[in-house]
Amino acid sequence: MTQTRTTILALALSLGAAATAQAHASFERDEVASESSFKAVLQIPHGCDGKPTTEVQVRLPEGFVFAKPQPKAGWELEIIKGEYQKSYDNHGKAVTSGPLEIRWKNGNLSDDYYDTFVISGKISGFDKETQIAFPVTQLCGASDKVVWDEIAAEGQSAHSLEHPAPTVTVTPAEAGGHDHHDMAAMAGMSGMDGASVKAGSLEISGGAAKAMLPGAKVGGGGFVIKNNGGEDDVLVSVESPAAGRVELHEMTMQNDVMKMRKLEEGIAIPAGETVELQNGGLHLMFMDVKKPFAEGDSIPVTLTFEKAGKVEYILPVGNAAGGAHKHN
Repeated sequence: MTQTRTTILALALSLGAAATAQAHASFERDEVASESSFKAVLQIPHGCDGKPTTEVQVRLPEGFVFAKPQPKAGWELEIIKGEYQKSYDNHGKAVTSGPLEIRWKNGNLSDDYYDTFVISGKISGFDKETQIAFPVTQLCGASDKVVWDEIAAEGQSAHSLEHPAPTVTVTPAEAGGHDHHDMAAMAGMSGMDGASVKAGSLEISGGAAKAMLPGAKVGGGGFVIKNNGGEDDVLVSVESPAAGRVELHEMTMQNDVMKMRKLEEGIAIPAGETVELQNGGLHLMFMDVKKPFAEGDSIPVTLTFEKAGKVEYILPVGNAAGGAHKHN
């Protein structure tokens, strides 16, 4: 019995040591559709031969654009920008430059601990399945470092590499755009799940969307807009990757009959007033939804105002009866 236990323990220790030796920098999620948002969650499993990691550098590949790193307490952020090789569309605007490398500096991640470093952005410009690499450098003090930059050749297994670069497999864009993983990723780029955001003198808050039945194509939602300025504004349009289009609607009672109409000229936001988009009055209609909203999802929207311009916002999905939260 003792010999059996000793053998099992030795085998477990051997396998554990092998796993530790092979641990490398990688992403929590390693597949995404083109034209989707992507939250790159980089996992750093260890330091440099026992020494703590003091800096993490991530080079961004062509096609990962509009990158925004997530700050970390105790670390300094450096964003290195430059020219893209191609032009990318950002809500109708052609963009040819942006972040090319992200660095978290002057931190202290003990070799005993594991941590993640997060960059949100968009995967764009791929028309066939492609694997893209994010070379990573770990610095451990002034002289020690680990570089994860090896890329497998065609037909070669990445497991055979000593220091493989973290990679993401990009698949062709899906009809209808982003999936719910992508929507949640975008929450890190704007108002988190209905939290307040500002556009000029406007404050948007209390957002929510309703869960949809399986197979449904039309969804509803809304939010609250407070105009803190002295000038009227107009909500001109709303867009979302979650739907083919988003319409502004109003529901009214006429001769005891409930009628709903599309507001082609937008929704007025008078100076000093608060306008609520919710069930039973003004609201959003998501048309041609490809994947019905499920409770707990996050739906990104882009709001365009006549004077305040564009602002990104996130609608959390409640139950089928849920709508915009009341403004306090």
